Amino acid sequence: MGGAAARVTRQRTVVVGAVLAAAATGLSWALAYPHGSLSSTVVRVLADCAGVVTLGLAVVPMLDGERHRGELLARSTRPLAAASVLWLLAELSRMIVAAAQTASLPVFRLGVQTTLDFATTTAAGRAGMLALVAAAAIAVAALVAPRTASWNVAVIGAAAVGVVARQLTGHFADSPLGGVAVTVHTLAAALWVGALAALVLTVDHRGQWARMLPRFSALSLACVVVLLVGGVVGAAIRLGAPADLYATGYGRLVSAKIAVTVALVVLGWRNRTMWLPAARSHTASAVVSRTRARVETALMLVALVLAAGLAVTG
Repeated sequence: MGGAAARVTRQRTVVVGAVLAAAATGLSWALAYPHGSLSSTVVRVLADCAGVVTLGLAVVPMLDGERHRGELLARSTRPLAAASVLWLLAELSRMIVAAAQTASLPVFRLGVQTTLDFATTTAAGRAGMLALVAAAAIAVAALVAPRTASWNVAVIGAAAVGVVARQLTGHFADSPLGGVAVTVHTLAAALWVGALAALVLTVDHRGQWARMLPRFSALSLACVVVLLVGGVVGAAIRLGAPADLYATGYGRLVSAKIAVTVALVVLGWRNRTMWLPAARSHTASAVVSRTRARVETALMLVALVLAAGLAVTG
């Protein structure tokens, strides 16, 4: 695929992803109603999606062989900068919305001092500041610093910290086990979703899919095991009774996320047994690989939006 055609294809993929995320956000809010806030859900979805893609774009060069890693580092730098800037803006918006809700004020009446007080004196505010600083550091580095392998390791670490920064101050603030479970669940899910999204955004040729898909498959298998264990533990701690799975907004979101996760595991296993051997042997074309990756990424996006809805549902 030519460079111009590849750019157009990636732009269309981003647009379709944005539309799908918007639709899934509406579904998430409807499932949680009346216990969820639409404004909180929207900014959470934006921040989580941007953070996950940032992490994936930092990780994706590590899925290629050392000989070709420099090329992918260069290719992924521009989308990394765009994703991290979007993440920074979304985290700032999320901070403002959360501060307004805490102060029981509309956003347009929120003062700078009130926002600073929220950011520095509350656990949720300090966690948000950590995510905001991580996004800002990655954005600055991507825009001005030469991207080397050692630099990229630091970016991966910063992205991972930013993605999980808020997990210990939410629903599981009073449960050490629940906090650890949801943190490892979140990081595993972010690696799985982010890495595949990054493959969709950066890989064009059949040879690249042949080299990188086996490594992604190994990574995704480990991530699935960890996220399933963490998710089960977190749900068991958070839900009071099985009836909560349909009687509460939080439970309905959990039920929807379980359904999507089951579909993802089935699709992932099918791809592992059919797509992976074909890609490794160069018998799957780049078009086939991109199509399969987009379908799986679309389903992952829905799960990610539902997870964002869970985080802001009382």
